Amino acid sequence: MPAKFVLVGSGLAGGLLAAYLGRRGYDVDLYERRTDPREGNIVGGRSINLAISTRGIHALEQIGIADEALRHAIPMRGRMIHDKSGALHFAPYDVDPKKCINSIGRATLNAAVIAAAQRYPNVRVHFNHKCTDVDLAEAACHLETENGKVTARGDAVIGVDGAFSAVRASMQRNIDNFQYDEDYLAHGYKELTIPPAPDGSWQIEKNALHIWPRKSFMMIALPNPDGSFTCTLFWEFEGPRSFATTKSDDDVRRFFGEEFPDAVPLMPTLLEDFKNNPTGSLVTIRCAPWYYRDRVCLLGDAAHAVVPFYGQGMNAAFEDCVVLDECLDKFSDNRERAFAKYFESRKKMPMRSPIWRSVISLKCATKPRRGHFARKRNSIICSKPRSRVCICHFTPWSLLPASHTRTRRGVLACKIESFTLCSSFLF
Repeated sequence: MPAKFVLVGSGLAGGLLAAYLGRRGYDVDLYERRTDPREGNIVGGRSINLAISTRGIHALEQIGIADEALRHAIPMRGRMIHDKSGALHFAPYDVDPKKCINSIGRATLNAAVIAAAQRYPNVRVHFNHKCTDVDLAEAACHLETENGKVTARGDAVIGVDGAFSAVRASMQRNIDNFQYDEDYLAHGYKELTIPPAPDGSWQIEKNALHIWPRKSFMMIALPNPDGSFTCTLFWEFEGPRSFATTKSDDDVRRFFGEEFPDAVPLMPTLLEDFKNNPTGSLVTIRCAPWYYRDRVCLLGDAAHAVVPFYGQGMNAAFEDCVVLDECLDKFSDNRERAFAKYFESRKKMPMRSPIWRSVISLKCATKPRRGHFARKRNSIICSKPRSRVCICHFTPWSLLPASHTRTRRGVLACKIESFTLCSSFLF
């Protein structure tokens, strides 16, 4: 009789992993706290489009849905830098225009991976089921629904429920010496919109990732198939010029007019978007171990959330699916060994190594231990100008060459002097 997996979270990684497990013949129940994203219940202002790169596409290819999932993706062949004067500077990702990243809608991709999972009769998807706790030893997931509480049992539970994972929280409460560390940046983000031109075309270059770098903050824009662009402003929460001090319509007009003068005429709903869309937090999460015996495992943001402007969170999570699938195949008779090998393969750097701890240059006042976690609100910029950091430790190790996970500038070390230079390796 095939093993039964209970998956918590039907986001991008959860849907894809369900498809991988379904293909191997496992019995799969996938639980999601939200409604079915295919019904159009998407909340605006929260990362509605993404940048998918080679390692993310590779994961889709392995399950046979790359062409279908990427049908509406838009190639971004380089960065279009907008300076304050309005001048444009295009920096291609590669001499070969085919080597690029792609803008894709979150809802479109989420629908594609869930549909891929449901093609297997042994996969069942349950929406409006919120995980509240996990019994690690019994691989039992306690859920709340509109009709009351239920318990889902299986041979193993896999947490693919994002940065604020309920599965990981259960591991923190019940595993001695579980290591957990979260870094909140001093910056937040807000999504804005550049609509299509009256004829439905794109108002700025379609095949580029647009960046407005402004030292300690920046705005980016990714193209959508309908001719619009989703813009994201990364800006300080607090300070003389920040989200906290920019409240009135006049404040918003003044700030954008001074910093992004070429974008303002393209954003007729700027004031409404700024007022109505939520301001999100930016967090990096690291933890260890990612599994408990042969009963519980973490994948994607639940194990290693990364700030969105690196453009690697989804790609790393998709690659997790590939690696876990390979480990379950290799150690089909020993699930604990498969989980252990997956963890070892994906988390190359020891959590307490000096390099790991020095990423984004911050010291923690308290050490993570059972029942506790370290919380740091950081600057998005390294404290020392021209310092070098090892970017690969923000996301799990990639199986693909650096040229495929980043660009020609490489993934291992990048200069950070200000957001102007930061933007040279973001995406």
